[in-house]
Amino acid sequence: MYLPLGMYALRVVDDVDIAEDLVQEAFLKVWQVYDQTQDIENPKGYMYRCVRNECISFLRQQKEVLGVESIPEADEDAVDTSERDAALWRAIDALPDRCRDVFLLSKRDGLSNDEIAMELGISVKTVKNQMTKAFSRLREVLSNGHKPFFLPFL
Repeated sequence: MYLPLGMYALRVVDDVDIAEDLVQEAFLKVWQVYDQTQDIENPKGYMYRCVRNECISFLRQQKEVLGVESIPEADEDAVDTSERDAALWRAIDALPDRCRDVFLLSKRDGLSNDEIAMELGISVKTVKNQMTKAFSRLREVLSNGHKPFFLPFL
């Protein structure tokens, strides 16, 4: 639950450290409410709403938000997107070290195969093999027996 909430907050505030802090604040507030009432009907929805409220409060303090309408609602699409993003990052984190490094240098940092090879001191063929391995493993993990998972960076 933590990682999808973090991905949602990250889309709102565009800063990893701040997003983590806001999610932690939301967890604390929910824990306090739960400790007092223990009567939350939809915990998942409540957590997303709490994170959204924390994001709004933060942005208002920063005077960066013109109105609440600029903050995405914690609706089913936002929850699904957050959960998909979290699953993707968990799968990337599970890749073997060299494979993950090559993949992130390519997709996150936008380096070419030649640049990656030079950066890591490996051959271009090894870079291509590691990328093939990364895509194969990501598709396998993320499809989870269902139709093939669409990787947004393909």
